[in-house]
Amino acid sequence: MAITNYMTIDVEDYFHVSAFEKQSPPDSWAGRECRVERNTDTVLNSLDLRNIKATFFILGWVAERYPHIAKLINSQGHEVASHGYLHQRVALQDRETYRQDIRRGKALLEDQIGVPVLGYRAPSYSITRQTSWAFDELIEAGFQYDSSIFPMQHDFYGIPDWPRFAGYAVKNGDQWEDRPSLSEEQVGIREIPITTLRLGNRNLPIAGGGYFRLLPYAATRWGLKHINEKEQQPFVFYLHPWEFDPEQPRMAGASAKSKLRHYLNLTRTESRFNRLLNDFSFGPLRNALTTESMESTKV
Repeated sequence: MAITNYMTIDVEDYFHVSAFEKQSPPDSWAGRECRVERNTDTVLNSLDLRNIKATFFILGWVAERYPHIAKLINSQGHEVASHGYLHQRVALQDRETYRQDIRRGKALLEDQIGVPVLGYRAPSYSITRQTSWAFDELIEAGFQYDSSIFPMQHDFYGIPDWPRFAGYAVKNGDQWEDRPSLSEEQVGIREIPITTLRLGNRNLPIAGGGYFRLLPYAATRWGLKHINEKEQQPFVFYLHPWEFDPEQPRMAGASAKSKLRHYLNLTRTESRFNRLLNDFSFGPLRNALTTESMESTKV
């Protein structure tokens, strides 16, 4: 029986990304051309053709300006989850600012769709060992799971030694640690990290974003099949609607490195995405909450 993997879409626009945070601060966003509606429709159409349900982590700033996006996603049977309100990395916020941001984003979405928002993903996967206090805030805000940790090394994000598959972030005194399960006495939250491929002694990116556009599709498919067939684990895949848009405006003043990361192979995203949907089975992240290991949680 085929393993059902998790398809996730981070609903933000091209000018929200962390790679452009210096060229595109939040006070400039209202004056930029927004393309998130049409690009999200492209993703939804591909999923609808195959009757695949996914999780959409929607940025509150987007939801506030385009309330029909969350309503449409929810009406089609997909999961609406939160990407916070402003697309600011956790390390760039103080704790009170972060608290207000995640609660504002969650409340906006819940008002729009009329059901609880269970999941959260930090902008640029930016919960790290240094910002693990974010888990306290997520629990207090009422989230049941998080999908912010990338178990690899990166200049913007990553916890290289975090377990590669779903478990729990558990509080031990003032520290947060990873655990495979959660007892009645422990405080914690379900953590469903972005999937990596283990080769040798390194975790390598394989499950989405710029890596999906960089690697040949055959390499991505091989890596993901290895995770399903050899490790017998589901993978978490992620993309952004702007990755389906090769005609998006170019960001003036961005570094060559940032431009390479952002614009590489945008013309190939849609065709590769459709191949991926045909080659693997997918569902929303909320399905992870129904596993036996979730029964012990008291979040």
